[in-house]
Amino acid sequence: MKDELDVTEAPELEIEAREKDYRQRYIPKHVILFLYVHLSGLYGLYLALTAARWETIGLTIVLNYASIVGITAGAHRLWSHRAYKAKLPLQILLAAMTSLAFQFSTITWVRDHRAHQKFSDTDADPHNSKKGLFFSHMGWLMMDKNPAIKRKAKGIDLSDVYNNPVLRFQHDNFIIVGGLACFVVPPLIPLLWGESLWVAWHMNLARYILSLHPIFLVNSAAHKWGNKPYDRSIAPSQNIGVSIANLGEGFHNYHHTFPFDYRAAELGNIFNPTTKFIDLFAWLGWAYDLKTASHDLVTNRAKRTGDGTLWNRECA
Repeated sequence: MKDELDVTEAPELEIEAREKDYRQRYIPKHVILFLYVHLSGLYGLYLALTAARWETIGLTIVLNYASIVGITAGAHRLWSHRAYKAKLPLQILLAAMTSLAFQFSTITWVRDHRAHQKFSDTDADPHNSKKGLFFSHMGWLMMDKNPAIKRKAKGIDLSDVYNNPVLRFQHDNFIIVGGLACFVVPPLIPLLWGESLWVAWHMNLARYILSLHPIFLVNSAAHKWGNKPYDRSIAPSQNIGVSIANLGEGFHNYHHTFPFDYRAAELGNIFNPTTKFIDLFAWLGWAYDLKTASHDLVTNRAKRTGDGTLWNRECA
């Protein structure tokens, strides 16, 4: 054991100490934007009950699920974890769906998620759940970043997504591409069947917030409530409610234990529409090289580090 601190370690320790004490601040324009979007979206839900045409309601539902799947099957499982591969037509489709979701460009989303996966629940995690439920759910998007996030993000390899021409085009032109896909085209479509622009605009914002929060729940609720059948030492948990809300992403203890599995859930899990989406395109030949964790790997890990619970008894 060293009697004295190695001077070469001192600067690093000093930096980490400053990062730990850093108090993140709300960015006023981000707060105002979030308030506007949410209040307008809630008004849109009111209009859905009182004024919107059924065609507009149907479009809102379809685009909502398309937004969610764009994030779950595209930004998350395909590009963040490379859990499967996709041919160009599917990549273009998923990039369009992530643009519709408007949760930053896919490259930015991947950067933040890889940081979360590598530095989960530390100061270098963009939505560190140790900072509270609201922060991990959406507060982090309204605040400046802890310096640890920027410092450690430099060590994350993003060469694969930056070298992807589809993602690079979206990233370099995201204000235009994302703006058109999320905020311009969707509210114009209902005008074709006589909907008012006022109703169409607010219904689209309702769709937007309804697609945001199911994804946000993974960072908040799935890090707070649920069991841990695969790794009891980490915060990510199995949360069926979250999985229902976001089409299969709530089995978070499994996902953090086996992040390479394209299913992001236990063997035999029946409620995983995102997996069904990927399976469909695998059948069509657009998705391939689907990676999975073997039955033995899953069960052995559960026996070794799990909390003794298994939702899926097929794994027992």
